[in-house]
Amino acid sequence: MKMDPTSQEPRDCDVPAEREAGNARSLDSSSAARESVADTIEDTTAPLPETKNENSSPPSAVLVSKASVTANTGSVVTPASEAEAITKETSSSDDAESSIDRANGVVLADSKRHTRRSFAVAAATAAAGYSLYNWLVELPAVDRQPGGYRRAFETNAAISRAIFHDGALAPTYPLSKAKTIRVNGVYGLKMMLEPSSYRLQLVGSGASISHPRYSHDVTAWEYVYLNEKTMEDRGYDTKTPPPSARTSEKMAPESMLERERRNEDRSGRMPRGKEEAGESLSTLQVGTPGLLLTMDDILTLPRHELVTQFKCIEGWSEIVHWAGVRMADFIEAYPPAHIDGQEPKYIYMETPDGDYYTGYDLNVCRHPQTLLVTEMMGELLTQYHGAPLRLHMPTRYGYKQIKRIGLISYTNNRPDDYWTKLGYDWYGGL
Repeated sequence: MKMDPTSQEPRDCDVPAEREAGNARSLDSSSAARESVADTIEDTTAPLPETKNENSSPPSAVLVSKASVTANTGSVVTPASEAEAITKETSSSDDAESSIDRANGVVLADSKRHTRRSFAVAAATAAAGYSLYNWLVELPAVDRQPGGYRRAFETNAAISRAIFHDGALAPTYPLSKAKTIRVNGVYGLKMMLEPSSYRLQLVGSGASISHPRYSHDVTAWEYVYLNEKTMEDRGYDTKTPPPSARTSEKMAPESMLERERRNEDRSGRMPRGKEEAGESLSTLQVGTPGLLLTMDDILTLPRHELVTQFKCIEGWSEIVHWAGVRMADFIEAYPPAHIDGQEPKYIYMETPDGDYYTGYDLNVCRHPQTLLVTEMMGELLTQYHGAPLRLHMPTRYGYKQIKRIGLISYTNNRPDDYWTKLGYDWYGGL
């Protein structure tokens, strides 16, 4: 095949006559398209040179570079139709991309809207929480707790009573699991008590003046203490017993000693309420009548044993074997006098020196597992553990289980409580 040196395209004479004739018919049937194409590419195409074959058809402007011949039909795809196909394909691709962009835009806008909303809700919640906290802590304090917190304690106590009720029994355990409880807290126990001088002051009972243990002023009874100390008065680790009962007393600040000397000089008796919570507001007034019971009086009641768990609010617990008399039997033997025709609501207890004190609901003290304990692990109580009489109440935390009980008083006013004054819960239920 000969090439034109100027165009570098095939000559018409190299195209078969039949193919050229078919092309001519195709071009005649699509004159409108040809005219359109001619107008479009007029400046970019040139007619082929004349052929030397006399029998060949007249030259035609076949744009080989701009039109392609289909192999199966022999029809020509013009630049216009090719452009239309490309346009359609491009348009379809653009539509898909546009759809994706629109979908992404919707998601992004929704995300931004939710993000703004979330930040707004979070900010409003934080502001409300901060305002609530400030409101709670600014409420007038009740026993070293903001009023709102103290009301929360009381709400929790009410819910506990409603769900578990005060008559529910604590679990019991086999004797093999029991052990001696650790020493923890010696408020009211720091001086060794002479056992023969012990009397249990009982106030508010229905006992008449004719009772053999009646006293016109139970506060006048003098407890006798030994020089030997059960613990150091100040600064000792009160959670473990000392090597021996004889321990040296650490020096206290002179201001504290002077205050105690003034108290002793003024009253002539051991000062009361020396511990952190101070003197109880429910302590007895001088001249209060009542009964002065001996340990023999108490031990005439039926003896009971329990193996239950002692739980401390500090997070530890121990299973202990207890023995003594039930508080319910004690209340039955020495019932409270009625006030305005009804039983009083509460019981108040304190140590002989008044340093430690607790308050209870009367019905809680009637619980069948509440004991006035005289023995632990098969032996008499030690002074470290509250001899000669302490309380065990397995449905309450340990800070409600007072040791060395010197006073039991029936009262219609909710009594003072040592740890409640320092911010703890008065109810003390598990």
